[in-house]
Amino acid sequence: MEHEPLLQMALRVEQDIFVVRQRGREVAAAVGLERQDQVRIATALSEVARDLLRGVGGADVVFAVTAAPDGRQHLRVDLVPVSPLPDRRYEPQSGAVARLVDTLSVVAAAGDTVVRMSRRIPVTAQALTPQRVEQLRAQLGQSVPGTVEEELATQNSQLIAALDEVRSQRDELARLNEELEQTNRGVLALYHQLTDELEETNRGVVALYAELDEKSVQLRSASESKSRFLANVSHELRAPVTAIIGLARLLTDAASDPLTLEQERQVGLIRSSAADLLSLVNELLDLAKAESGRLEPNWAEVDLRAVFGQLRGTLRALHTVPEVTLVVEEPSSPATIRTDEMLLAQVLRNLLHNGLKFTTRGEVRLRAERSGDSWKLVVTDTGSGIPAEFHERIFEEFYQVPGPSRVGGTGLGLPYARRLATLLGGTLELSSEPGRGSTFTVSLPANGT
Repeated sequence: MEHEPLLQMALRVEQDIFVVRQRGREVAAAVGLERQDQVRIATALSEVARDLLRGVGGADVVFAVTAAPDGRQHLRVDLVPVSPLPDRRYEPQSGAVARLVDTLSVVAAAGDTVVRMSRRIPVTAQALTPQRVEQLRAQLGQSVPGTVEEELATQNSQLIAALDEVRSQRDELARLNEELEQTNRGVLALYHQLTDELEETNRGVVALYAELDEKSVQLRSASESKSRFLANVSHELRAPVTAIIGLARLLTDAASDPLTLEQERQVGLIRSSAADLLSLVNELLDLAKAESGRLEPNWAEVDLRAVFGQLRGTLRALHTVPEVTLVVEEPSSPATIRTDEMLLAQVLRNLLHNGLKFTTRGEVRLRAERSGDSWKLVVTDTGSGIPAEFHERIFEEFYQVPGPSRVGGTGLGLPYARRLATLLGGTLELSSEPGRGSTFTVSLPANGT
């Protein structure tokens, strides 16, 4: 589907480039493009307009709204050259300009060779129905920007009217003409200055976006390399660590030769250290899988009461500090959520382990709160608390808060928990003060992503 053109204008002289850019930004704003996209399409439009003006003497510019096969609407701008292009394979400017818009190409339309560019209109923009397009066409037609030529024409009309009224005042007319010429020279000088500044700004914008695209590619490549390194190293470490644990178990087996007390103690240290290392390797593998995007949730209707019951049983069996009470509150019925049960349990288990690890007395509590279309799963503890300057750093891999309360660990549990919460379509936030404990809140949509 294609509506009637929103706006048409001619590009014939240097001054029109400024008007084309201004009108392009105005049309982009009217159809609902975001501010950054308005700047992008206006910059690309002025660059191509300048290229056509200097190469073939100008073009006719047509703004229209079109619909793609997938139903998404686009703002399309056609620049129809007034003279044939020198080469059918003509390419406007450079690849940097093409990156400012979704499409930029030379096409054949209605017997003419047209330079065409387009930009997708956000789905959040107001729907462009035929009635809405007609309203925009009327508004754009009424808000024609003033140009240098129009201003000069108005002054000339006023001068001619004054000449008709005071034909006998020839000396005054000569003075007015001289003032008019001086005004024209000043206006033209100002316009040339603005044109130079516009060209410099365009070059800067094009260069900036090109640099941002390059940096984005570099960061993506670095992240993928890190994930591959973690996965490969962790996978290679798992086999020898598992072998160490198995061999240590054989040494203490009743069927093996008896060991001395010192040998049993040393073998016990080997098994304990190997188990810690295997836990670290498994956490690295989980983190690498989450970062690489290969971890896909298995969406299903999950009963939070069953998840909480499982956590209550498994964690109480591992909890060995009598001064700390583990409380898992029963969620109020109905307590269903569309999520991945295994990943959700992993998030909550990591948070509860973290609370039990850093709490020496008091309690660690898990509760669920329904808030509109979302669930808030809250883990609180009565530990030493975390200063505000470390609230975000604790979600970095391998980071632990410095201080006397620091205990053993890898520093991977909280980063992994936040990545899983994001994968499930939610967030993981921290509220904590020194001496007042910590509160971790997992917010998840009740109906999944």
